[in-house]
Amino acid sequence: MPAAGTGLGTVQSVERALEVLEILAREGSAGVGAIARELGIHPSTASRLVGALMTHELVERPAAGGPVRLGVGVLRLAAATRSRLDVVAVAGPVCEALAEELGETVNVAVYRSGSAVNLYQAQGRRTVAMHNWAGSRTVLHATSSGKMLLAHLPRAESEALLSGPLEAFTARTLTAPDALRAELRTIREQGWARSIEEFEEGLNAVAAPLYGPEGTVVAALSVAGPAYRLAPEHLPATARSLQRAAGEISRRLGHRARSVD
Repeated sequence: MPAAGTGLGTVQSVERALEVLEILAREGSAGVGAIARELGIHPSTASRLVGALMTHELVERPAAGGPVRLGVGVLRLAAATRSRLDVVAVAGPVCEALAEELGETVNVAVYRSGSAVNLYQAQGRRTVAMHNWAGSRTVLHATSSGKMLLAHLPRAESEALLSGPLEAFTARTLTAPDALRAELRTIREQGWARSIEEFEEGLNAVAAPLYGPEGTVVAALSVAGPAYRLAPEHLPATARSLQRAAGEISRRLGHRARSVD
Protein backbone atom coordinates (compact mmCIF):
# COMPACT_ATOMS: atom_id res chain seq x y z
CA MET A 1 0.00 0.00 0.00
CA PRO A 2 1.40 3.47 -0.89
CA ALA A 3 2.67 5.43 2.03
CA ALA A 4 0.40 8.15 3.38
CA GLY A 5 1.09 11.51 1.78
CA THR A 6 2.54 10.03 -1.42
CA GLY A 7 0.02 11.92 -3.53
CA LEU A 8 0.74 15.18 -1.73
CA GLY A 9 4.47 14.66 -2.24
CA THR A 10 3.96 14.12 -5.97
CA VAL A 11 1.95 17.31 -6.26
CA GLN A 12 4.66 19.19 -4.37
CA SER A 13 7.29 17.84 -6.75
CA VAL A 14 5.25 18.98 -9.75
CA GLU A 15 4.84 22.43 -8.21
CA ARG A 16 8.57 22.68 -7.57
CA ALA A 17 9.36 21.56 -11.12
CA LEU A 18 7.08 24.29 -12.45
CA GLU A 19 8.80 26.80 -10.17
CA VAL A 20 12.14 25.75 -11.69
CA LEU A 21 10.76 26.55 -15.14
CA GLU A 22 9.52 29.92 -13.90
CA ILE A 23 12.96 30.74 -12.46
CA LEU A 24 14.67 29.86 -15.74
CA ALA A 25 12.11 31.84 -17.74
CA ARG A 26 12.83 34.87 -15.56
CA GLU A 27 16.61 34.56 -15.23
CA GLY A 28 17.53 32.95 -18.54
CA SER A 29 19.76 30.44 -16.77
CA ALA A 30 20.63 29.45 -13.22
CA GLY A 31 22.85 27.02 -11.37
CA VAL A 32 21.39 24.17 -9.36
CA GLY A 33 22.61 25.80 -6.16
CA ALA A 34 20.84 29.06 -6.95
CA ILE A 35 17.63 27.17 -7.78
CA ALA A 36 17.85 25.27 -4.51
CA ARG A 37 18.33 28.48 -2.51
CA GLU A 38 15.38 30.23 -4.12
CA LEU A 39 13.08 27.25 -3.59
CA GLY A 40 14.41 26.62 -0.07
CA ILE A 41 15.27 22.98 -0.80
CA HIS A 42 18.39 20.81 -0.57
CA PRO A 43 20.69 20.97 -3.63
CA SER A 44 20.25 17.22 -4.17
CA THR A 45 16.48 17.74 -4.44
CA ALA A 46 17.00 20.56 -6.92
CA SER A 47 19.34 18.31 -8.90
CA ARG A 48 16.70 15.57 -9.09
CA LEU A 49 14.11 18.09 -10.29
CA VAL A 50 16.47 19.34 -12.98
CA GLY A 51 17.23 15.75 -14.00
CA ALA A 52 13.54 14.95 -14.40
CA LEU A 53 12.98 18.07 -16.51
CA MET A 54 16.02 17.24 -18.64
CA THR A 55 14.54 13.82 -19.38
CA HIS A 56 11.64 15.56 -21.11
CA GLU A 57 13.95 18.19 -22.70
CA LEU A 58 12.16 20.94 -20.78
CA VAL A 59 15.54 22.14 -19.52
CA GLU A 60 19.10 21.62 -20.71
CA ARG A 61 22.59 21.91 -19.28
CA PRO A 62 25.09 22.67 -22.05
CA ALA A 63 28.13 22.12 -19.78
CA ALA A 64 28.39 19.47 -17.09
CA GLY A 65 28.01 21.15 -13.70
CA GLY A 66 27.16 24.46 -15.40
CA PRO A 67 24.00 26.54 -15.33
CA VAL A 68 20.63 25.21 -16.49
CA ARG A 69 18.40 26.85 -19.08
CA LEU A 70 15.06 26.14 -20.74
CA GLY A 71 15.16 23.38 -23.34
CA VAL A 72 13.57 22.61 -26.70
CA GLY A 73 10.71 20.72 -25.02
CA VAL A 74 9.30 24.07 -23.90
CA LEU A 75 9.30 25.23 -27.52
CA ARG A 76 7.30 22.15 -28.56
CA LEU A 77 4.69 22.86 -25.91
CA ALA A 78 4.55 26.53 -26.86
CA ALA A 79 4.18 25.66 -30.55
CA ALA A 80 1.28 23.32 -29.82
CA THR A 81 -0.49 26.03 -27.85
CA ARG A 82 0.30 28.73 -30.36
CA SER A 83 -1.14 26.76 -33.26
CA ARG A 84 -4.48 26.51 -31.47
CA LEU A 85 -4.45 30.17 -30.45
CA ASP A 86 -3.51 31.22 -33.99
CA VAL A 87 -6.46 29.35 -35.48
CA VAL A 88 -8.90 30.96 -33.03
CA ALA A 89 -7.42 34.46 -33.40
CA VAL A 90 -7.41 34.29 -37.19
CA ALA A 91 -10.72 32.49 -37.64
CA GLY A 92 -12.75 34.50 -35.12
CA PRO A 93 -13.58 37.60 -37.20
CA VAL A 94 -14.31 35.52 -40.31
CA CYS A 95 -16.58 33.21 -38.31
CA GLU A 96 -18.52 36.14 -36.90
CA ALA A 97 -19.02 37.62 -40.36
CA LEU A 98 -20.09 34.26 -41.79
CA ALA A 99 -22.56 33.69 -38.96
CA GLU A 100 -24.13 37.06 -39.71
CA GLU A 101 -24.21 36.37 -43.45
CA LEU A 102 -25.85 32.95 -43.16
CA GLY A 103 -27.82 33.48 -39.97
CA GLU A 104 -26.57 30.15 -38.64
CA THR A 105 -24.07 28.87 -36.07
CA VAL A 106 -20.42 28.66 -37.17
CA ASN A 107 -17.81 26.50 -35.43
CA VAL A 108 -14.09 25.80 -35.69
CA ALA A 109 -12.93 22.35 -34.60
CA VAL A 110 -9.59 20.52 -34.49
CA TYR A 111 -8.72 16.84 -34.21
CA ARG A 112 -7.52 15.63 -30.83
CA SER A 113 -7.19 12.00 -29.73
CA GLY A 114 -10.06 10.49 -31.67
CA SER A 115 -12.49 13.41 -31.31
CA ALA A 116 -13.30 16.78 -32.81
CA VAL A 117 -12.62 19.51 -30.25
CA ASN A 118 -14.56 22.72 -30.82
CA LEU A 119 -12.38 25.78 -30.28
CA TYR A 120 -14.67 28.61 -31.31
CA GLN A 121 -18.35 29.28 -31.95
CA ALA A 122 -20.05 32.26 -33.55
CA GLN A 123 -23.76 32.95 -33.79
CA GLY A 124 -25.41 35.62 -35.92
CA ARG A 125 -27.91 37.94 -34.30
CA ARG A 126 -30.71 36.23 -36.22
CA THR A 127 -29.62 32.76 -35.17
CA VAL A 128 -31.96 30.73 -32.99
CA ALA A 129 -30.00 30.00 -29.80
CA MET A 130 -28.20 26.65 -29.99
CA HIS A 131 -26.03 24.65 -27.65
CA ASN A 132 -22.61 26.25 -27.17
CA TRP A 133 -20.15 23.62 -28.37
CA ALA A 134 -17.01 25.70 -27.69
CA GLY A 135 -14.58 23.67 -25.59
CA SER A 136 -16.48 20.41 -26.01
CA ARG A 137 -15.57 17.19 -27.79
CA THR A 138 -17.79 15.63 -30.44
CA VAL A 139 -17.58 12.38 -32.38
CA LEU A 140 -15.96 12.18 -35.78
CA HIS A 141 -18.26 9.87 -37.74
CA ALA A 142 -21.57 11.69 -37.13
CA THR A 143 -20.66 15.38 -37.45
CA SER A 144 -19.65 17.40 -40.48
CA SER A 145 -16.50 18.77 -38.81
CA GLY A 146 -15.60 15.33 -37.52
CA LYS A 147 -15.96 13.73 -40.93
CA MET A 148 -13.88 16.47 -42.53
CA LEU A 149 -11.09 15.91 -40.01
CA LEU A 150 -11.40 12.13 -40.29
CA ALA A 151 -11.13 12.35 -44.08
CA HIS A 152 -7.70 13.99 -43.79
CA LEU A 153 -6.11 11.84 -41.09
CA PRO A 154 -3.27 9.49 -42.01
CA ARG A 155 -4.79 6.29 -43.43
CA ALA A 156 -3.61 4.06 -40.58
CA GLU A 157 -5.14 6.39 -38.00
CA SER A 158 -8.45 6.76 -39.79
CA GLU A 159 -8.70 2.99 -40.30
CA ALA A 160 -8.06 2.41 -36.60
CA LEU A 161 -10.90 4.78 -35.75
CA LEU A 162 -13.26 3.20 -38.28
CA SER A 163 -12.53 -0.29 -36.97
CA GLY A 164 -13.83 0.53 -33.50
CA PRO A 165 -17.48 0.50 -32.46
CA LEU A 166 -19.36 3.46 -33.97
CA GLU A 167 -22.33 4.75 -32.02
CA ALA A 168 -25.64 5.47 -33.72
CA PHE A 169 -27.00 8.78 -32.40
CA THR A 170 -30.04 8.87 -34.71
CA ALA A 171 -31.59 6.61 -37.33
CA ARG A 172 -29.49 8.45 -39.95
CA THR A 173 -26.07 7.95 -38.33
CA LEU A 174 -23.66 6.06 -40.58
CA THR A 175 -22.02 3.25 -38.60
CA ALA A 176 -20.96 0.90 -41.40
CA PRO A 177 -17.20 1.37 -42.02
CA ASP A 178 -17.48 0.80 -45.78
CA ALA A 179 -20.21 3.42 -46.11
CA LEU A 180 -18.12 5.88 -44.13
CA ARG A 181 -15.03 5.17 -46.24
CA ALA A 182 -17.04 5.94 -49.37
CA GLU A 183 -18.29 9.19 -47.86
CA LEU A 184 -14.78 10.21 -46.81
CA ARG A 185 -13.62 9.75 -50.41
CA THR A 186 -16.45 12.01 -51.57
CA ILE A 187 -15.50 14.60 -48.95
CA ARG A 188 -11.91 14.70 -50.18
CA GLU A 189 -13.06 15.02 -53.79
CA GLN A 190 -15.71 17.72 -53.36
CA GLY A 191 -13.97 19.67 -50.57
CA TRP A 192 -16.84 19.75 -48.07
CA ALA A 193 -18.64 17.43 -45.68
CA ARG A 194 -22.22 17.23 -44.53
CA SER A 195 -24.21 15.78 -41.66
CA ILE A 196 -27.96 15.44 -42.15
CA GLU A 197 -29.58 14.72 -38.80
CA GLU A 198 -26.79 12.23 -38.00
CA PHE A 199 -25.75 13.60 -34.64
CA GLU A 200 -28.99 15.22 -33.52
CA GLU A 201 -32.45 14.91 -35.00
CA GLY A 202 -33.45 18.16 -36.65
CA LEU A 203 -29.86 19.43 -36.97
CA ASN A 204 -27.97 19.68 -40.27
CA ALA A 205 -24.42 20.90 -40.86
CA VAL A 206 -21.71 21.33 -43.48
CA ALA A 207 -17.95 21.67 -42.99
CA ALA A 208 -14.93 22.79 -45.01
CA PRO A 209 -11.20 22.29 -44.34
CA LEU A 210 -8.84 24.90 -42.93
CA TYR A 211 -5.28 24.56 -44.23
CA GLY A 212 -2.04 25.53 -42.53
CA PRO A 213 1.16 26.84 -44.15
CA GLU A 214 2.34 23.32 -45.06
CA GLY A 215 -0.88 22.54 -46.93
CA THR A 216 -2.21 20.12 -44.33
CA VAL A 217 -5.70 20.31 -42.85
CA VAL A 218 -5.34 21.86 -39.39
CA ALA A 219 -9.01 22.39 -38.52
CA ALA A 220 -12.55 22.28 -39.85
CA LEU A 221 -14.94 25.19 -40.29
CA SER A 222 -18.61 24.27 -40.04
CA VAL A 223 -22.06 25.80 -40.30
CA ALA A 224 -24.95 24.18 -38.44
CA GLY A 225 -28.63 24.95 -38.24
CA PRO A 226 -32.09 23.47 -37.83
CA ALA A 227 -33.15 21.12 -40.63
CA TYR A 228 -36.24 23.21 -41.46
CA ARG A 229 -33.96 26.14 -42.34
CA LEU A 230 -30.72 24.45 -43.42
CA ALA A 231 -32.46 21.90 -45.63
CA PRO A 232 -30.47 19.24 -47.53
CA GLU A 233 -31.12 20.91 -50.89
CA HIS A 234 -29.61 24.14 -49.54
CA LEU A 235 -26.39 22.56 -48.29
CA PRO A 236 -24.36 22.88 -51.54
CA ALA A 237 -24.99 26.65 -51.67
CA THR A 238 -24.13 26.97 -47.98
CA ALA A 239 -20.99 24.93 -48.61
CA ARG A 240 -19.85 27.39 -51.29
CA SER A 241 -20.12 30.29 -48.84
CA LEU A 242 -18.36 28.18 -46.23
CA GLN A 243 -15.53 27.30 -48.61
CA ARG A 244 -14.95 30.96 -49.42
CA ALA A 245 -14.67 31.77 -45.71
CA ALA A 246 -12.45 28.73 -45.11
CA GLY A 247 -10.19 29.85 -47.95
CA GLU A 248 -9.83 33.28 -46.38
CA ILE A 249 -8.97 31.80 -42.97
CA SER A 250 -6.48 29.41 -44.57
CA ARG A 251 -4.85 32.32 -46.40
CA ARG A 252 -4.50 34.22 -43.14
CA LEU A 253 -2.96 31.13 -41.55
CA GLY A 254 -0.25 31.20 -44.22
CA HIS A 255 -1.62 28.69 -46.72
CA ARG A 256 -1.04 29.49 -50.37
CA ALA A 257 -3.52 27.74 -52.63
CA ARG A 258 -2.10 26.40 -55.87
CA SER A 259 -3.21 28.32 -58.91
CA VAL A 260 -4.99 26.34 -61.60
CA ASP A 261 -4.03 27.14 -65.18
